[in-house]
Amino acid sequence: MKWIHKYGASFCLIILLLVFWEIGAELLDLGFILPTPTDVIVKIWGLKEPLFLEHLPATFLIIIVGLSLSIFFGVGMAIWMSVSRTVEKTLYPLIISSQTIPIIALAPIFVLWFGYSIWSKVVVTILITFFPITVNTYDGLKATSKEYKEMLLTMGASKKDIFFKLQIPGCVPYFLSGLKVAVTLSVIGAAIGEWIGAQAGLGYFSRRMMTQFDGAGVFAPIVILSLVGIGLFLIVTLIEKNILKWRKTD
Repeated sequence: MKWIHKYGASFCLIILLLVFWEIGAELLDLGFILPTPTDVIVKIWGLKEPLFLEHLPATFLIIIVGLSLSIFFGVGMAIWMSVSRTVEKTLYPLIISSQTIPIIALAPIFVLWFGYSIWSKVVVTILITFFPITVNTYDGLKATSKEYKEMLLTMGASKKDIFFKLQIPGCVPYFLSGLKVAVTLSVIGAAIGEWIGAQAGLGYFSRRMMTQFDGAGVFAPIVILSLVGIGLFLIVTLIEKNILKWRKTD
């Protein structure tokens, strides 16, 4: 009952939008541009083997590799900036500037550099996902209470003790918030990379269906990508609730 009370309104709105979509698409009768939700579901079911056994694993591998490298480099960069003012002044503007360049414009360059291998898509995913992880983790490390630091120093704590026992636990909520944003963006990054140049993957399949003017075929992998993003977000949310049990939630 608690779940229904919390998400019932959103669920009803989604159902209502799908009904309007179904009716509107039927009235317009432009299946190659705007297929009905039932057409998309039928397409997914009819193509379930290539979609789920070939293209979904290829996309999921890009997401996992890209996210893992983003976490590694993002957290490392955040820690480096938090301990060095010079590094912060040098890297922080570059990190901000990296987000002003359209990724869709860089993706073809990565294809030229790395070919149609997985790494051209992984680099696109990293560029999209490392920013929220880096910035949120850095903000968490810098948000440590000065009063707590001074208290630990008076008790004889070293800088190492303060870092591992105060700053790291304090930045975990910030890191997880950034990760929730990153996991959804990772799906977009993987799809963009596959759309530009790939031999397998949901983004590649959507582009291939577009060249065949198959509207339902274009929407089918998009629906799966959306469900993957939602699933990853829920996983991080579940991890957050288990790690941060002390934090009050509604």
